[in-house]
Amino acid sequence: MLGALAQDTRLEVFRLLVEALPGGLPAGTIGEQLGLRAPTLSFHLAQLRHAGLVSSLRDGRSIIYSAEHEQMNALLTHLTRSCCGGRPEICGPLVENLSKAGARSPRASKEGSP
Repeated sequence: MLGALAQDTRLEVFRLLVEALPGGLPAGTIGEQLGLRAPTLSFHLAQLRHAGLVSSLRDGRSIIYSAEHEQMNALLTHLTRSCCGGRPEICGPLVENLSKAGARSPRASKEGSP
């Protein structure tokens, strides 16, 4: 999962899909919002699907992509537990920051707003 998110374009696609939870977005909308051509977007979505971070659902002629929030939560939980090594005082500031960030939009956080 980390390998899939380590690439800038895939991270942007995933962020956009997380912001669109729970409904997801059609592939065309993702491409338009991020300025990606269809073959490029298709490649990156396939990588995210392979990593288990994105799912797709056909809706007529469109394919709707959604972030797999349970997988994202599992990854964050694993990283928090592993990185803190059983010492919650290390991860305390991270948990506080995540709680505070919940009140702000992901896009505002990305653009550098406090």
